[in-house]
Amino acid sequence: MAGTRSGAPDPERATDAAEFVAALQALKDWSGLTYRELTSRADAVGDVLPRSTLANMLGRATVPREELVAAFVRACGCGPGDVDTWLRVRKELARGERQASETTDAAPPASDAAGREAVGGAAQAPDSAPAAPESASGPSAPRPRRRARLLLPVAGFLVAAAAVAAAVVLPGDGDGDEEGRGQGRGNGRPVAAASGPGPAPAPGAVTIRAVHSGLCLAEDGGQNGQLYQRACAPDSVPRFSLKRIEGGWRLVTFHQEFGEGCTGVQDKSVWDGAPVEDQECGKRGPAEAFRLEPVGSPVRGYRLRPLHSDLCVGVEEGTKRAGAPLRQLACAADAKGQLFAFDRRSSTTTG
Repeated sequence: MAGTRSGAPDPERATDAAEFVAALQALKDWSGLTYRELTSRADAVGDVLPRSTLANMLGRATVPREELVAAFVRACGCGPGDVDTWLRVRKELARGERQASETTDAAPPASDAAGREAVGGAAQAPDSAPAAPESASGPSAPRPRRRARLLLPVAGFLVAAAAVAAAVVLPGDGDGDEEGRGQGRGNGRPVAAASGPGPAPAPGAVTIRAVHSGLCLAEDGGQNGQLYQRACAPDSVPRFSLKRIEGGWRLVTFHQEFGEGCTGVQDKSVWDGAPVEDQECGKRGPAEAFRLEPVGSPVRGYRLRPLHSDLCVGVEEGTKRAGAPLRQLACAADAKGQLFAFDRRSSTTTG
């Protein structure tokens, strides 16, 4: 199809709502943009495209509303002619006017429903529901980011088992298949600003604390995922979990609005000063994997070293100022502002 950028997925191949949504997912993949980036691009031109609405739209098999399709296609980088094509196909599908014989003989879109990016298993948002006459069938359940939610009896059993396991896990035991994904809200009390490194790193829900300042890693409520050192609190965003991976560790995050993500270096940069941020997993390769390097004897804390650059995460000049951004920096000999502790959090609170 004609457009400002060549090679974009063609909606003309879609013969039903599911294929149309799969084509939208393929368009997102083609754009290379994250949910946050799409939301920001839409905001910049006056469109409204909340991340939660976008995730729901791509996780269901019904025709999305016209204004959502238009905003999404524009945010992906398509021109006015492309937007018109997507809206025409959408209208034909909503009216039941498209037949298989009307589409091209080309292969279906590269990204089908089975290969869509997983999106958090949150309940459907009302603002993402299709117009009533456009589909006789109800919306399908949103696709979970990693795996389907367990049936309630099984989930109840696992929560009880997790409570028992949390009571017996020792720091640094290397166990813990999963990291509590978004469950570690703490016990409702402020986290003490301790000065020591705390327990040795182990998989599971953690609060990440800057040893030099006693402050904790968190966002400030913005859309770009930038991390800062801020006052420690049990309800800080995002919630962190350590996950062991081949050759290092991953800092898995859970955000109430954006779902599961990963901490990494912006745009896979290898430069000193690059921001450290929370974004969707899988976009940055080794730039969202870290080596945890103990410093001192006894250990004073741990350097966070991105595997792609082998630099160090920290705050510039070792400032203790709350609100200072986390950046990828040259490793300092004294590790000033570059040491972190991993305080275990309760993984039995679902919040």
